[in-house]
Amino acid sequence: MRAAVIEQHGGPEVLRLHERFPDPTPGANDVVIRVRATSLNHHDIFTRNGMPGIKVPMPCIMGIDFAGDIVEVGADVLEWKAGDRVLVDPTDRVGKGGLIGEMWHGGLAELCRVPAHHLVRLPEGVSYEAAACLPVAYGTALRMMYTIGRVAKGERVLILGASGGVGSGCVQLAKLAGCEVIACASSATKLARLHHLGADHVFNHAEHDLAGWVFEHFGKPHRRQFTGAMDVVVNFTGGSTWVPSLRVLHRRGRLLTCGATAGFDPKEDIRYIWTFELQVLGSNGWLREDIDTLLDMVQSGRLQPTVDRILPLDRVHEAFALIEGREAFGKVVLTL
Repeated sequence: MRAAVIEQHGGPEVLRLHERFPDPTPGANDVVIRVRATSLNHHDIFTRNGMPGIKVPMPCIMGIDFAGDIVEVGADVLEWKAGDRVLVDPTDRVGKGGLIGEMWHGGLAELCRVPAHHLVRLPEGVSYEAAACLPVAYGTALRMMYTIGRVAKGERVLILGASGGVGSGCVQLAKLAGCEVIACASSATKLARLHHLGADHVFNHAEHDLAGWVFEHFGKPHRRQFTGAMDVVVNFTGGSTWVPSLRVLHRRGRLLTCGATAGFDPKEDIRYIWTFELQVLGSNGWLREDIDTLLDMVQSGRLQPTVDRILPLDRVHEAFALIEGREAFGKVVLTL
């Protein structure tokens, strides 16, 4: 089969396209999937580069998020059959094997062996490409915004890193909840697309001071009041944006985070946390019911994942470059 494979950690040069990588065969509790679409995530870059404390079996086929058709089932698999359309939940929820696309071969190949407990039935009317966008980016966004953050109609929500997969998902979900959305990005093109996606206001963080811009447009928060500035800030970048994110929240405001792409050890100022009674809420990944919710939203037409572009597998290096260079708006999907 054709597959994009790494045999060691490193930069883009370690990723090679194989034309005759061995086809997988299912174990008793596995299925083999004919992969139709795979979306990339920053986690794939982390896997390629190598992460401290995580020993990835080599060779490794990355690709956490993917969807396709079952072509073969193991002897003990009773609830699935060849021809079933499926999405893969890459997280191991029974503790038997680790993350698909990291500890198991993933979706950057024509065929993939997957333990049956990772499978989610793909409803009619949901495309492979849309489904492949969901678990990591939209699952993370849904849990952070709805389950943990409980964003509500009428709230003012500021979203940093809004042009990526998680960020664009947060914009869409906040608008669906009836929020007033302020979306941040670093280029005029991305800001225009965020406005088209539904953001009520857009802000170029490369050109303006975050706190100063918020104070100018929405006023300063007051420690004795529960209004002004922001109700919610979504910050999964960390780094230099952390303290400004605290500064723009009014009393009892909520800071939501699910990562730290710009630095996990930023400068802190806890005075804002206790003075304004701020709630700093962490969110980690997604649960299976979050994927079910997202599939229902896509099937009903309430949500359409944001896709920057769809590329064939032989352009996998271009796809990684778009993600790594932060040039993509939303998701980059590879079809096989």
